[in-house]
Amino acid sequence: MAAKLKKGDKVIVLAGKDKGKTGEISSVDPKAGKAVVDGVNIAIRHQRQTQTAQGGRLPKALPIDLSNLAIVDANGKASRVGFRMEDGKKVRFAKTTGDAI
Repeated sequence: MAAKLKKGDKVIVLAGKDKGKTGEISSVDPKAGKAVVDGVNIAIRHQRQTQTAQGGRLPKALPIDLSNLAIVDANGKASRVGFRMEDGKKVRFAKTTGDAI
């Protein structure tokens, strides 16, 4: 299946504890169907101190399911993603506004 959401896309969370929050996708795992979004689904992870790095409780963004994310269109609203051909190339577009992403 074609990738509807990619790294660098600005998305909004549709469901879960962070519903309504927006952020940018920092990584996508298509096999698991999950993505890591900056500032969303934050958990505290404990890091052991080493000679080079300071230890402690560090906040970390955990993966969130792709079905709970929607791309943000030019109006700042959640939108679904469609595909169309423009000049012989397949491009993604926001279904609410029709603008190419």
